[in-house]
Amino acid sequence: LSVSSAGAVTKPLQPAFHVTKNAAQNNIPVSTETLVTFQTETYDVGSNFASSIFTAPVTGKYVFTANVRIDNIDTASVHDDFQILTSNRGYKSIFDFGVLASDPVFWTYQMSVVADMDADDTAKCTFFQTGGTAQADIINDAGRTFFSGILIG
Repeated sequence: LSVSSAGAVTKPLQPAFHVTKNAAQNNIPVSTETLVTFQTETYDVGSNFASSIFTAPVTGKYVFTANVRIDNIDTASVHDDFQILTSNRGYKSIFDFGVLASDPVFWTYQMSVVADMDADDTAKCTFFQTGGTAQADIINDAGRTFFSGILIG
């Protein structure tokens, strides 16, 4: 624990991570929950992120933020779900692209949550497309595809 002369408190061992992709996931399968893979760690304080999954080292409240760029979305899908999935619950966004006149070239899904987690609970990002053609690609765009988290209390 460090307290500056101005009263700012930092905790250099506070669990935190930020990860990005180094390779695209092409032609995501239809009607299958697909793990969004993250291969590049910007930082991982406590080494709690591995194999695209964060494991909580202690019980507490965690803030997770995820952005995922998807290219070649199919308007023929019934709907698409993007979620941050923890051991306790899934936090989901749902999109229906059927109302669009043509397939979007790209789209960015965004989500932020405060999740209650016990020690050894996990958090990961998943994508699910219901129906349509397996043509969607999760792109390795570090500024638009990332997953981060930090223990806040």
